[in-house]
Amino acid sequence: MTLSFVLDPPLTATLRARIVDLWAEVTNAGGAVGFVAPVTVDEVRPVAEAAFAGVGSGLDRLLVGLDGDRPVALLFVTDNRFELKAHWRVLKRVMVAPGSQGRGHGVALMREAAAVGRKMGLDGLQVTLRDGHGLDAFYRGLGYREVGRIPGALRVAPGDHRDEVLMWLDLR
Repeated sequence: MTLSFVLDPPLTATLRARIVDLWAEVTNAGGAVGFVAPVTVDEVRPVAEAAFAGVGSGLDRLLVGLDGDRPVALLFVTDNRFELKAHWRVLKRVMVAPGSQGRGHGVALMREAAAVGRKMGLDGLQVTLRDGHGLDAFYRGLGYREVGRIPGALRVAPGDHRDEVLMWLDLR
C-alpha cells in the first residue's frame, strides 16, 4: 500500500499513543531508535513526550507515514537550536513498523524528508545511526555520505560498544 505522508499532524492523544506504541515495537524488533530492547511503552513515553514538545514549540517537525490512520513510518526533523547551524537539520528517530518493512516505506519516508528539507530551504540533512545494523548502506543508497564516526560512542550492553555514524545528505 502507498503511504500518505503528513507533516506536523495534530498531536492528538490517539496519535501520541500510536507513536509511542510504534516506537516500542520498533525498538523491541531490534530497531536503533534511542533504546535497547526490551523496552516498554512506559519507558518510551517520556522521551516521546519530549520530542512532541519540540514539535509543539515549532522548532522541530514531525513527518508521519500513514497506512489509513495508522502510523507505520515516522521521523523527527529537529532544529539544531544554534544560529550557525540554522541552515540544516538532524533527522531523529527514523522508524518503520516491523510488519511494514520490505515494502519501500523507509525509502519513501527518507525521500519525503528530503523533499520537506528542500521546501524548508535547507542546505542539508544529517542522520546519526548505530553501527552494526547495516543502515549505512541504506542511507548511501539514498545519497547520504558518511561524514563522521565516533568509535564506541554507544554502549548497548556491557562490553558491547558501537560506533555512532554521522551521515549527510546535501540538499543544495
